[in-house]
Amino acid sequence: MTGRVTSVLEALTGTVDRVRGDLVAVSHQIHARPELAFEERFASGLLADALAGHGFAVERRVADLETAFVGRAGSGPLRVAVFAEYDALPGIGHACGHNVIAAAGLGAGIALASVADELGITVEVYGTPAEESGGGKVLMLQRGAFDGVACAGMVHPAPFDVVRTRTLALADLAIRYTGREAHASAAPWAGRNAGDAATVAQVALGLLRQHFEPGQQLHGIVSEGGTAPNVVPAAAELLYYLRADDAESLDRLAARAGDCFAAGAVATGCTHEVAEVSPAYTELRSDDGLAAAYRAAAVAIGREPVAPEYERLVPLGSTDMGNVSHAVPSIHPLIGLETDGAVTHQPEFTAAAATESADRAVRDGALALAAAFAAVAEDEDERARLLTGAERGSDGGGR
Repeated sequence: MTGRVTSVLEALTGTVDRVRGDLVAVSHQIHARPELAFEERFASGLLADALAGHGFAVERRVADLETAFVGRAGSGPLRVAVFAEYDALPGIGHACGHNVIAAAGLGAGIALASVADELGITVEVYGTPAEESGGGKVLMLQRGAFDGVACAGMVHPAPFDVVRTRTLALADLAIRYTGREAHASAAPWAGRNAGDAATVAQVALGLLRQHFEPGQQLHGIVSEGGTAPNVVPAAAELLYYLRADDAESLDRLAARAGDCFAAGAVATGCTHEVAEVSPAYTELRSDDGLAAAYRAAAVAIGREPVAPEYERLVPLGSTDMGNVSHAVPSIHPLIGLETDGAVTHQPEFTAAAATESADRAVRDGALALAAAFAAVAEDEDERARLLTGAERGSDGGGR
């Protein structure tokens, strides 16, 4: 690393380490009070207040979303966006470690603000609700919240470190079947069984799996299937996720799955309706320049990311950060913590997200992310590319 880059990294390290105790406290407080999508009032308020306390100009209720916010510091032409997520999962709390994401994002923003004038940047820390379900970033993107942003990033906890994270395009669907009640013993012929419609659809989906394209998958639950064994169900509902390597493959899967949903209705004499629960998520695109800068920063502070040639082998789920990455040069690296074999969306991962290892991930994630943004801001070619991309509203040519 050059002396100039080393100097900036030392300054960022000093700032992160000075506020490390506060960051860990924020992580633990959010972990202890899990909130579901669009209900993250405690977490968003805590983060917004913390930013205000560090001199950020904070705007709340961004994009007409109650729990979205943005804090800004600095006045340079290169607008750098750090994202904080903070929604939890039903029943198992922060099993995706969004408390770590939130605290690391807060730390990265504070660190960058301390050198914003020197780097010629404006630091923007965005609170983005409803990643698990609801697509908060998609709504914010559609409503112009990120217009003019030059680059964006966040870190996500996992059992290992990955720089260029792979995610899948996602459709989040609710399939509602409507039939007619009847006594299940005395007059079953008078009924139309919505529960059977859901069953037929699931059988059809199971048979469809043989014909999936590589990268396609689906999984779902029966959220409603009847009220009593002696009443023919007049209503049933399936909640399904469809995933694929990219949006085009997802469209093809959705068309075939749609036929399976329809088959349930046709076979049972019911009607059905398919509705989006959340906006569709697109696959994630990692920006080359930002990814290279993050890898260098992570290695410099002692992290050991998965080698680039193995990154495509690391599976993950889906994220609304994918949609942002198609509009703004972005990174979404994974920051590793010790989980004793647990993976995300397990209760054991919830526990792991509030350990000393998770606290280290908060510190290292904040520092690596801040250092990556600082590096591209300092690099004349990268800076020019990102500024040009922001001006023309394109991807900056770096993906």
